[in-house]
Parts: sequence; C-alpha cells; structure tokens
Amino acid sequence: MGRPLKIVAAIVALLAVAGGALAAWGYNAYISPGPSTAPVTVIIERGTGTNGIARALYGAGVLAEPLVFRLVARWGSGAPLKAGEYEFAAAITPKAAIELMRSGRTVVRRLTVVEGLTVADAMALLTGAAGLSGKLPAAPPEGSLLPETYHFSYGDKREQLLRRMQDAMRDLVENLWRNRSPEVPLMTPGQAVILASIVEKETAKPAERPRIAAVFLNRLKRKMRLQSDPTVVYGLTQGAAPLGRALTRADLKQPSPYNTYLIDGLPPTPISNPGSASLEAVLRPAATEDLYFVADGSGGHVFATTLEEHNRNVAKWRKLNKNGGDGRQ
Repeated sequence: MGRPLKIVAAIVALLAVAGGALAAWGYNAYISPGPSTAPVTVIIERGTGTNGIARALYGAGVLAEPLVFRLVARWGSGAPLKAGEYEFAAAITPKAAIELMRSGRTVVRRLTVVEGLTVADAMALLTGAAGLSGKLPAAPPEGSLLPETYHFSYGDKREQLLRRMQDAMRDLVENLWRNRSPEVPLMTPGQAVILASIVEKETAKPAERPRIAAVFLNRLKRKMRLQSDPTVVYGLTQGAAPLGRALTRADLKQPSPYNTYLIDGLPPTPISNPGSASLEAVLRPAATEDLYFVADGSGGHVFATTLEEHNRNVAKWRKLNKNGGDGRQ
C-alpha cells in the first residue's frame, strides 16, 4: 500500500472512530436524565419550529443541551412535535420529552362553574380564565349554562367553552324532562329550569332540594304565590352583582316581574344557572304536602303544611335571628 493510501486509510479509520464516539455520545445524551429537579411546565405556541422548541426547553431547564433534541426531533422517525402546554417530569430525558410532545398529551386545565352562579358570574369566570383565548360573544340567556367542572387545554377558545356549557345544559334538561314525574305541574322544560334556579338559590343542602322543590310545586298547584326571596333579589340586581344587604319589607313591595310576593306563578326567566341536582329535584320532587319553609338557624330549613304551623316556625326563627327579618322563604 502506497503512502497516500495509508494516509487515506488512517483518516477513514480516525473518522470512523470519531463518528462512533460522536454517535455514542449522542445516544447517551438522548437517554440521559435532564437537569430539572422538579416538574417543569412549558407552553409551546403554534408555529414554533424545532429550533425554537429546543431553545425553549433548554431555557426552561428541561434539556441539558438542545442539539441532540433538535437533531432527533427533526430527522428521527415519528410524528411531528405538537404545540401546546406540557408538563415535563423532573429529570426527563430528551427521548421522553420528544415522545411526550409527539403524543400531544398536553396539560389539562379546569374551570369550575358552581351551582347557582348567574350568567354574568360565569362570563366573568370565562373572561378571567388563564389559558383560554379569544373574546366572548354576547351573554346567553340566564339559566342556559350547566354548572360543573370543564376541562380545556391552553389556547382553547372562550366561545367554544361557553358553547359546551350551553350544550351540556340543553342535553341534561332534555333528558330529565323526558323522565320527569307525571305529577309535576310544569308545561315546558324552560319552566323547569326557572323553578330549579329558584330551588338552587333557596338552599345549599342537597338533601333539602327535593322537598323545597315540592313546596313550590304544591304552591303552583294551589295557585299560591311562590314568595321566594331570591327572586326579589334578582329583580333588584338582574344577576349582575350580589345585593350586598338583607332584603327589606320595602323590597318585598317593589313591583317587578321577578317579585314572587306580588306576581302569580313563575318569574319570566331563571334567576341563576341551576345544577343537575336542583333540576332533578324539580322534575322528581319529594312526596309531601308542605306549603311553607323557613330557616332553622343552622343552615337548613323547617317545613310546614299549614300557615299556623309556619307562623310558629317563623316565631322561633326570629328568636334565633337577632338581626330581624320576616323569615319568609
């Protein structure tokens, strides 16, 4: 072998050794734990390229260095990396980080709409929810949003989540209406939502809802006025904000389509967004002849079938409630 060929062979051998060493280093870096000592959440915006993703993960302390991640993500086999919000486990390897981003298993965020919130309250929650994008449309009708916990991903549209709330309420009401008790004296699903919204505001105790629903339904059957304080409050505030004070006797005499001390039957719209338990209570109420209830001083209520019995209960409540009030519900 001539001298030139020996030199070429030596160079090739050297390159082979160097290439093997480089490949070994790259593979070791690919499967080695990263520098983070705790989970790290990183948001990758849509349109971010491989280089940008590698820089973001390196800057967040997920990667010890970005080169191997960038090379494998760009040239390796597998699905492309997906944008979104990811939580990377402590000491995650570049291999596992790539697999996570190829899977699209993004962070699940939650927004809880509790029972009894008004549409204005729910719209404020949606507006202030971090991670949602876009503007909201005009407020939907009162009582059209189902209270529950909704899951979403970073970047989801506020309008889409609002539509999910409306769809969930419509589907639930339709199902409960189909399976309602035949004795319920309500003509439409809309009336059921109105009454359920009143029940929702009258008690925070789940066990009481079917009985309170029965009181109002019994009153409707007998053409008695509902005399519900929460409807009066809604008439004064339109659900925009809490009243911020106790109702007065003057409030109970204030003309309003929501003042059920003055109007017959149901108010024109719901006064809140009722939850599934209140809707079910209205459409499958307790079997009782009760016509009255009043606070018992411990967060619940006592019930009565006659006005005389109710008046005695009110007298007891007044003794417990040193701030006064007439005790009617």
